[in-house]
Amino acid sequence: MRFVVYGAGGIGGVLGARLFEHGHDVVLIARGAHGDAIRQRGLVVESPDATVTVPVDCVATPTQIAWRDGDVVLLTMKSQDTAGALEALVGRVGPQTPIVCAQNGVANERAALRLFANVYGVCVMCPTTYLKAGVVQANSAPTTGIMDIGRYPSGVDQLTVDVARVFSESTYVSEPHPDIMRAKYQKLLMNLGNSIEATCGRSSRGGVLASRAKAEGVAALTAAGIDFATDEEDAARRGDHLQMRPIRGAHRGGGSTWQSFARGSRTVETDYLNGEIVLLGRQHGVPTPVNELLQRLARELALAGAEPGSMSAEEVVARLERA
Repeated sequence: MRFVVYGAGGIGGVLGARLFEHGHDVVLIARGAHGDAIRQRGLVVESPDATVTVPVDCVATPTQIAWRDGDVVLLTMKSQDTAGALEALVGRVGPQTPIVCAQNGVANERAALRLFANVYGVCVMCPTTYLKAGVVQANSAPTTGIMDIGRYPSGVDQLTVDVARVFSESTYVSEPHPDIMRAKYQKLLMNLGNSIEATCGRSSRGGVLASRAKAEGVAALTAAGIDFATDEEDAARRGDHLQMRPIRGAHRGGGSTWQSFARGSRTVETDYLNGEIVLLGRQHGVPTPVNELLQRLARELALAGAEPGSMSAEEVVARLERA
């Protein structure tokens, strides 16, 4: 198998580097200054234990790859970029090519299945950081992350088993999972706090806004008849695998949406996190005012180039009460 990692930010860059370091054939797809830096100097991977520069192949677009049988595409971009990535793949790779969605949210697999026959989901529990071009951080060591995989919409096949084995050989914990979306919907509930962390700062992630957003999420999923793993199951799966420690004396600043704000990105993935709950709420008659406001604020602040934590939780709660 050759792994084509499409979107070499925090998750994809670290994953591609770990696979490459453990002897697997890897090509990264990365655009802009980040891709230029990787091509010129290699990918710098920082972790609590070491800093290495990985000379992994990197291209700017799928058109620059000589595609071949046996390629496995790992989608690792943010969900708002998935549609463009899939369009770039159509006609260049065969319709039977495995498409593995190692992404937050639950909309990517369905989008991929419209165009490709063999689609897989990965429940990503992997603390990484991407703030600087050409540099990614793996914040957990010695285990980089938990990456369970299953066929979409359900099931396990030989590729599932093979990819789980490869991940497990490359500093991840990974198991084949016959109902991977059940785990991914639980992860979605956790990711509803991403917008709070980015908008109000890290200290607000576990507060009243997060509790209210999650309660709306549980209500919307229940009304839609969507099963999801329990908090207890999630805690048991995580166990003590993830050991986050400082890198060069600094702790991780925040999660993926926080990092988008910190990089000055004008787009964020919250339309596919909080927005997924809003969509389900509208479809099934469940009010979701907290998630609606968080989705809107994250989009507005990203477009304005706001820094992380530019609003207080009290301001957001006040806006909810005025609505």
